[in-house]
Amino acid sequence: MLSRDQLREHLIQTRIAGDVATSRENNLDHYSSVANRDPYYMLGLTFEQPWSFRDVLALMAKSAGVVADPGHRRGQDTIDPDRTIDALDAMADSIAGALSLDSPRLLFATGHPTGLLAVHLPLARFAAERGATLLTPAEGWVYSGAGFGRPRHVRYLEEVAMLNEKGGFVHTHDSAPMERMLSELDTPPDLVIADHGWAGAAGEAGVPTVAFADSNDPALFLGEAEGKIAACVPLDDNVLPRHYAPLTERIVTRVSRAL
Repeated sequence: MLSRDQLREHLIQTRIAGDVATSRENNLDHYSSVANRDPYYMLGLTFEQPWSFRDVLALMAKSAGVVADPGHRRGQDTIDPDRTIDALDAMADSIAGALSLDSPRLLFATGHPTGLLAVHLPLARFAAERGATLLTPAEGWVYSGAGFGRPRHVRYLEEVAMLNEKGGFVHTHDSAPMERMLSELDTPPDLVIADHGWAGAAGEAGVPTVAFADSNDPALFLGEAEGKIAACVPLDDNVLPRHYAPLTERIVTRVSRAL
């Protein structure tokens, strides 16, 4: 496993954190959309606090390390690599807690098949090796929603849920698939490991949830602030898949040491 300093450098070099590819304009647009309660950007969550635009920006500066200055409107934005590492450790502690239960039941899902799937797959294999039952509810469930108008269905690759369309896994923010998956379970999972609407819907349902989130996905950080998400890892969620390997290794190593 890389040391903390080595991992920090890796995050910066690969732009998983540090000066990330997600632009300041895109971040602020999404913060405004969440403040205005646009369902697409809510990721299946509801909030008790009013969360104005300024509130969202302040929270994202605290939780993800984006530039706090509201006058910074264009150009480069950032993710603090130390916040990423701290959140990875918090996620690992939640996973270790779940795996320490008798007959743990975990559910993995991703809306980022071209990026974060590279983290979910080895984590799912590790959880299974440690005795967890990996749940696969609603496999094959078909629906149309979120404005795309074409049928998509839930499909699992090694017990990681994704959306499939015309033979390919697709990017999604939608919360409906997770809502359907949870509705088919008599007993909720002990832990959901997910991102985007998959994580938001699970957190909204009161299921213990840990999540990965980009700096333009503020809803999951708001969910964390309100206690619906146990840990939210800030990172660029769509860099080259191989770059995520050291993050996965840190989680697996920390969980292994805790069990």
